[in-house]
Amino acid sequence: MELNQVAEAYVKLVLAVGQHDPGYVDAYYGPAEWQAASQKLPLADLLQQAEELTAQAQALPAAVAGQELRQDFLRLHVAAVRTYIAHLAGHKLSFDDESQALYDARSPELSPADFDPILAELSQLLPGEGDLNTRLSTYAKQFEIPQDKLDVVFKAAINESRARTRKYISLPEEENFEIEYVKDQVWSAYNWYKGNSYSLIQVNTDLPMFISRAIDLASHEGYPGHHVFNLLIEKHLVNDNAWVEYSVYPLYSPMSFLAEGSANYGIEVAFPHAERMAFEKETLFPLAGIDPAKVEHYYQVQAVLQKLTYAGNMVAKLYLDGEVDTEAAVAMLMKYALSDEARSRQRLRFMEKHRSYVINYNLGQDMTKAYVEKLAKPGDEQSRWQVFAELLSKPRTASMMKV
Repeated sequence: MELNQVAEAYVKLVLAVGQHDPGYVDAYYGPAEWQAASQKLPLADLLQQAEELTAQAQALPAAVAGQELRQDFLRLHVAAVRTYIAHLAGHKLSFDDESQALYDARSPELSPADFDPILAELSQLLPGEGDLNTRLSTYAKQFEIPQDKLDVVFKAAINESRARTRKYISLPEEENFEIEYVKDQVWSAYNWYKGNSYSLIQVNTDLPMFISRAIDLASHEGYPGHHVFNLLIEKHLVNDNAWVEYSVYPLYSPMSFLAEGSANYGIEVAFPHAERMAFEKETLFPLAGIDPAKVEHYYQVQAVLQKLTYAGNMVAKLYLDGEVDTEAAVAMLMKYALSDEARSRQRLRFMEKHRSYVINYNLGQDMTKAYVEKLAKPGDEQSRWQVFAELLSKPRTASMMKV
């Protein structure tokens, strides 16, 4: 088989797997007839197809000049489809083996003791009575966005992130998005990329949204996050190059490591700290009816909380590997990730559904940042945006990003 034939077979296989798991195909903007022809075949048949395709991908001759990354990327994705079909058929891997097979990466080994100094640092910022989780929850309530102001705050954040992104990345004139507020989801927000530079961004309102999440979600789901990532791939790789494998995005694949990692890193690319503080203080806090004088201390707290992000990976691994039960996992999230009980249970539902996917947010962010900042000129914002945009347009998996 030639590279383009393997690519086409891969797309059709991913669509077939999507018949078994409706959440597997996150986005598709390839030939409509392929999607229409996709049937729900037995998993055993799909697994055999995946094994044959994996062998064919490995047997491809050396890539022609300019397509080396494409070929390596496709091989890793074909192997990940095989892993996920086996998972659907009941073959469960350990947390670390699963993340390696699906996302081309493993989260660092961490224990509760690794987070104790960070908790002590946060405790200094939030003195008072009660345990740290209770003190944080009490403190955070003053930074909740009122429901009746959520839309205006979120739209202000997304319009600003869009304007900042447009300064450095050429976006199609027709690109657009729609915002929809939903309930009863395991995620806080989701970008559904529909093709033709259009996204539906859903925001979950089950739990109160804090002011820090406005820019985070606007940048992560929109600009320069998922919306921009998908439209750049559609434009450069699908439309311009006719590399059809990029017309489908299977959620449980190495693509997600870069998708989530770049979307999280993109927040600080679009909003360097000082500029973010100014925009929060001058625009978002007043729109939400929150005292702008509290911006600096609030973001000191957020910076320390960010250091706890890997606690979620630690808990997910222990829980999914059967080392702790549900209540112990919730208690660990409350102690080490400092989410309140409702959010901890929501996070656990996310882990049950998406399993080792959680590594893509923090490890993906850290590796994307390391890759971009190694190649960009120090202190040069234009250079950082250029390297970042090139990575989105020519995606690399985790092992391909190692610097």
